[in-house]
This record gives sequence, C-alpha cells and structure tokens, in this order.
Amino acid sequence: MTAPVFVVDAVPGAGNFLLDGPEGRHAVSVKRLREGEELVLADGRGRWAACAVVAAEGKDQLTVRVAEVHEDPEEEPRITVVQALPKGDRGELAVETMTETGVDAIVPWAASRCITQWKGDRGLKALAKWRSTAREAGKQSRRTRFPEVADLMTTKQVAALLAEADFAAVLHEDRDHPSGALATADLPAKGSVVLVVGPEGGVSPEELAAFGAAGAEPYRLGRSVLRTSTAGTAATALVLGRTGRWS
Repeated sequence: MTAPVFVVDAVPGAGNFLLDGPEGRHAVSVKRLREGEELVLADGRGRWAACAVVAAEGKDQLTVRVAEVHEDPEEEPRITVVQALPKGDRGELAVETMTETGVDAIVPWAASRCITQWKGDRGLKALAKWRSTAREAGKQSRRTRFPEVADLMTTKQVAALLAEADFAAVLHEDRDHPSGALATADLPAKGSVVLVVGPEGGVSPEELAAFGAAGAEPYRLGRSVLRTSTAGTAATALVLGRTGRWS
C-alpha cells in the first residue's frame, strides 16, 4: 500500500518536521503511525515530501524526517466538471467520487432546474463542504494535487468557461443526438476538457442553446441514464482512459 498523505500549508525541506494539529492527531490517534513507518506530506497543489516517522508524542504530535521533496506537474488534458447542484448530500458524493477518480477542477452550477439553491450563508456553507470533501477525498486517494472547487457559477459564467475550452461537452440523455457518444468524440491530448452535468430535471433547452453557442455539444455516456451525482465520475473516468492519463 502507498504511504498515507497528510496535508500541510507548505511542504518542508530536508530534515525533521513536527506534524501537529488536526493532521498530527489523525496520524497519531487514528492511523497510529509509529517510528520507521512512511508517510507523505503534501500541500494539495502538487508539492510533496516522502517522510519517515521519527517519534510520536502525546495524541497529536508526530516528528518526521523529510527524505525527498518532489513537485508533480499538472496533468494534461486538464479535466473540469461543471456540476449542477444535486439534491441533499449527493453533491458531496459527486465531489468525493470525482476526486477519487482524478478530476482536476469542479464547478458548482446553479442550473435553472436545480431543486437545491445556494443562497446566503447556506450557500457559503455548502461550498465550504464541497471544498472540504475534495480535500479529504484527495488525501484518502493519495493525491498530491487536489481538485480546485470554484465558486458557484451562473449559466452565463459556465458558457464563458466552455468557450475557452479545447473540448467542451454537455452530458445528455438523448441517445439519438447527432453528436453521438463521448466514447467516440475527438478528444485533445493537451489543453482543457470541460464536461457539463445537468440537474435531476435535465438541462433546459435555453441552457443547451447557450452552451451550444459557446461550442459545447451534447454527448451521451451510454445506453442508461446516470444520476447527476454519478455522471461526472463516469465521464471523468472515460476521458482519463481515452487520453492516456490512466495508462
């Protein structure tokens, strides 16, 4: 098994380092790491250090020795999923599984048919929960670069994002649409791929028109219709496999 990942604000250089606070408590009291065991310190932005435990103290302090410091470049193509707000806790489920799969960025989208609405303090708390979920899922899946979770976007803002992409697609349930399947689309080897996942009620004709004008055509994933909380994960996995990022 690969070494567990713990997040730090800044990855230290060679030498001893004290891991304390919530991450130290998790390492000592939950993971129960002991002298000689390996771990990784990462900043979630691609920089990380391979370490070995020197000593554990109390319930929340771990002294580690930093052996090597690395920096992972951003992978290409960069995959962004625009996720319409799902009902209940399915938003966190979508963020968690997309992060584990390998998505690079997630954009919450206030689609016209979304039942859930992010407004005021409730919206800020929901966004914070998405970002926390991405961070924890990134650690759990041993990633050194966690996905960015953007601020909530409107349809107009999403259209502007799609217009800048090297490939943009709206995941759609219409299996007879002329654009065909995402599995056979002409995907770029580099640059950016942006995938739009609609809400439970689907993407409205007006939204499809706005996204089409920005260069994003509808594509189907398969014969079955996936829920909004799983479509982004399936599409991300498909793109990762087809572009060689999973090779």
